[in-house]
Amino acid sequence: MTNIIPVRVGNLFSRAATIPPNLLEYSLAGRTPPSCATPAYTKPANRLSLRQMAMLVVCLAMLAWSAHAGVINVNANIPDGSAVGWSGTATASGYLPSISAVSVNLNISGGYNGDLYAYISYGGVLVPLLNRVGVTATGGGNSFGYGDAGFNVTLSSASANDVHFYQNYGPSFSGGQLTGTWQPDGRAIDPQSSPSAFDLASRVSFGSYNGMNPNGTWTLFIADMSAGGQSQLVSWELDITAVPEPVNVALSIFAGVFLAVTLVSRVRVRKLLMSF
Repeated sequence: MTNIIPVRVGNLFSRAATIPPNLLEYSLAGRTPPSCATPAYTKPANRLSLRQMAMLVVCLAMLAWSAHAGVINVNANIPDGSAVGWSGTATASGYLPSISAVSVNLNISGGYNGDLYAYISYGGVLVPLLNRVGVTATGGGNSFGYGDAGFNVTLSSASANDVHFYQNYGPSFSGGQLTGTWQPDGRAIDPQSSPSAFDLASRVSFGSYNGMNPNGTWTLFIADMSAGGQSQLVSWELDITAVPEPVNVALSIFAGVFLAVTLVSRVRVRKLLMSF
């Protein structure tokens, strides 16, 4: 006897003119014969999911690039008791267009720390790094500043303590030089001002550079404002963290969302076609 009934083959239905007994048993039981089963889909191990691809685009858009101009070896004497001082430059190039953080490493040996005035300047913005540390009309210092000899420090606005009053914070020294990470002095006043003026001075931080394009020439200036004791600039280093401009981040996020929606739509269409 020949039986003619619908037989499910994978996702398709067809009519079989003649069905062998073993196939008929599977059909009557409502199961798919092993030889006709659709192989299970296995996602390739190296393929990113749609969510991962979209997040990758967004993360790349928001990526901050941190780099530095490299250690600049100077080994130059800072003119003693002269406001003329010493100056040098570092050129930054290849950075993303918007500054999010800046720090400066200074290696200065010898001399008298309370005599030194130093600043970094870029794009018309001047940030005092050292301004006669320790000079004050109140406690924590004196009218002449600290008498230690040298710095080997990182100056960063992210630090907790002000370098101007470093002796108040249990400082560490190596070879006579102050070490550690400190806030830049930031006191935007004439270094020859009276001690009381240092107590009232407003402060400028590296945050003043945030949002500026870092690509260009940065200037370091150092002067020894009082005679007695020879300071030497051994080296310095400029570190910059930069991010994309906000409009570019927004466009990249939109591109990531658009990519995810497009891929989801394609997958749904593919699955719909496979169901027929």
